[in-house]
Amino acid sequence: MKLRDVAELVRAPAALTVPGDSLAGAAAAGFPYGVRTAVTPLASACLYWAGMALNDYADRDLDRLERPERPIPSGRVKPAEALAVATGLTAAGLALAAAAGGRRALRVAVPLAATVWAYDFLAKPTPAGPAVMGLARGLDVLLGAGGRERAAALPALVVATHTVGVTVLSRGEVHGGSTESGRFALGATAAASLAAALPRSASARAADSLAPADARWPRWRAAVSLDSSPPSRDGELRSPATAALQRGDTPLRPGLSSVRGLATAAFAGVYAATVGKAQWGAARSPDAATVRSATGAGVRGVIPLQSALLARSGAVVLAGAVVGIGPAVRALSKVVSPT
Repeated sequence: MKLRDVAELVRAPAALTVPGDSLAGAAAAGFPYGVRTAVTPLASACLYWAGMALNDYADRDLDRLERPERPIPSGRVKPAEALAVATGLTAAGLALAAAAGGRRALRVAVPLAATVWAYDFLAKPTPAGPAVMGLARGLDVLLGAGGRERAAALPALVVATHTVGVTVLSRGEVHGGSTESGRFALGATAAASLAAALPRSASARAADSLAPADARWPRWRAAVSLDSSPPSRDGELRSPATAALQRGDTPLRPGLSSVRGLATAAFAGVYAATVGKAQWGAARSPDAATVRSATGAGVRGVIPLQSALLARSGAVVLAGAVVGIGPAVRALSKVVSPT
């Protein structure tokens, strides 16, 4: 088993589309893990790769007929090796989640891992398959929320909605899809883009200022968001921005709020335009090649959606960094297919 074969087995480039999930959840919840938030994307990537390896293991008989070039049916990777890769990556993902957030992170990471395995072995061929896949990506967003799942509920729902649409459409990659599946995916994209662009309420914006008491906080916070104010303790963890909100003041200066709004709208617009255009083409002409192209656009297109959610939570700098992953995904996808 060669490294190139493993990379193809796990669709290595596609894992670059998942770091923004947990980061969007963390931003919405106020970065509860502090600097350890940087570990959650690694956990997400490992669990994503595990799911890809499991997918090929579970579909090995079908792939002999439909995709004989895949690593298992071509004989480059043995089924037992694929299962071992999936098991090892799952364990690594859970260990990394524990390193990031301890029990709080594991309360989400364990159900996430279980959902990944359930999708590949049970749900994938059933009508519930797209919903289970959407659940997995929604849980991936909540992985960064550190127990503040309510604060990250909308980002999780947005990413889950996008994922359901892409998964429904992807079922036509081999034999072609239908106009209805293309329209469904297009509707999911429209709903996700509109929800991502919605402004946050004043009470929700207070979550941006919640964070662990960490001496490195001001510098780290300034590197990812518009608010570099350090947190303080007064019975509960809160920052000057949160205290201002409790007094009835506006937590963000108007200029910063405008930057946030413009960045959110821009990223949501890029997402809607790129993914929507491809899905519109699949709805009009649902042949296998067009559906595969639209599915690939959907897989990559979650990146600007994640950036919109990050900007919406005030992490504009981090949003720009995440959207910068897109060109790397496109380039690597020419070497190893992400679907």
